[in-house]
Amino acid sequence: MNTISRRRLLLSTGLTMAAGANDRVHVAVIGVRSRGRDLIEEFARNPGSCVTAVCDIDTAEMERAVQLTDKLQGREPRTYRDIRKLLEDKDIDAVSIATCNHWHALATIWACQAGKDVYVEKPASHNLWEGRRMVEAARKYKRIVQVGMQNRSLAHVQRAIELLHQGVIGKVYMAKGLCYKRRKSIGRKPDGPIPAGVDYNLWLGPAPTRPFNPNRFHYNWHWFWDTGNGDIGNQGPHQLDLARWGLRKNALPTKVYSTGGKYIYDDDQETPNTQLATFDYDDCRLVFEVRGLLTWGESSISPTDSNFIGNLFFGSEGTMALDGLGYRIYLGENRGLADHASFFEPRVADTAAHVANFLKAVRSREYVDLAADILEGHLSSALCHLANISYRTGRSLVFDPATENFPNDQEANCYLSRNYREPFVAPAKV
Repeated sequence: MNTISRRRLLLSTGLTMAAGANDRVHVAVIGVRSRGRDLIEEFARNPGSCVTAVCDIDTAEMERAVQLTDKLQGREPRTYRDIRKLLEDKDIDAVSIATCNHWHALATIWACQAGKDVYVEKPASHNLWEGRRMVEAARKYKRIVQVGMQNRSLAHVQRAIELLHQGVIGKVYMAKGLCYKRRKSIGRKPDGPIPAGVDYNLWLGPAPTRPFNPNRFHYNWHWFWDTGNGDIGNQGPHQLDLARWGLRKNALPTKVYSTGGKYIYDDDQETPNTQLATFDYDDCRLVFEVRGLLTWGESSISPTDSNFIGNLFFGSEGTMALDGLGYRIYLGENRGLADHASFFEPRVADTAAHVANFLKAVRSREYVDLAADILEGHLSSALCHLANISYRTGRSLVFDPATENFPNDQEANCYLSRNYREPFVAPAKV
């Protein structure tokens, strides 16, 4: 039996892998700038995996990724510019996707169709419709698809959610996610020449053709509707996911209303820098707030710098504050501190734990072993999409969770998907 066949037999039968190179999960990292390099480090350092290939439309970024991988593993990975060529590589078992948001769905669907497992960064999708297609692809092709909502793999988060579900603060009637993340103005820049070594056509992918503009490129693509989803779709999926998880809601809400705007700055950004969204379920409410300007925090979450991000849960008997440092539980009319779990000592990083969880499921071939299966990723990402649709239409919306559309609302339904640019089209039937 050759090496590739032996590895695939191990993966398909769920046998425990040894740490030998031939038995590791061979991973390709797609999109290797900032977050992509983090993922290279985690997959290269985990004894159950290795980075076999890297893929990026920017030659300079790919060269840096090759050097990093060589430093960590002692050998250079294969390089690809076009994901379609990478997916033809039979040596690759799984792909890790850290591209712009508008590429997440198509890359995931193509990877599933090519027989690869997938670790895709949040938000799972660029729009709600394609998120559901990702779920369908994962199930149809029996692939393991993990979404990068790393909080689900942290021990203190798991314990906090468990306590909420046990009724530690009574009946939870509201969950609030906070994204108070300072963002400075991106200014204005004119269109210009495509940088050397950049395949701009591949970078655009499903997005409409438009002239190259440096303000729409590296990282700032988050703030434009063609490629990003604003901070509610950037940082937001993490806290929206925890809010939904804490509320024990495995479906989408029936009503959504989001308001806000882009205040103070006069620049190229399209998405709001201040946004408030409310999601109504039958017996509770989910609230999410973005503040990108100078601001201050909530009383239960103490900021250590200008960024403070976390969740608040409100129950009939008390409240819980949950963030990256731990959780705090306050009970009774006097708001007495009943439980306090903080983590100031070094601990397993969230991405390392999440990657380890992904590799465990790759071996077991059971998607239920995933901390953040694609269905969970779809639902939590869809919350940010619902909020943005309400914001862009400027009104409260009624939503049907069963059909995942807005009944008798053509304007709102237009935002559920997009016009895909050939040949980068997410298929209606996967």
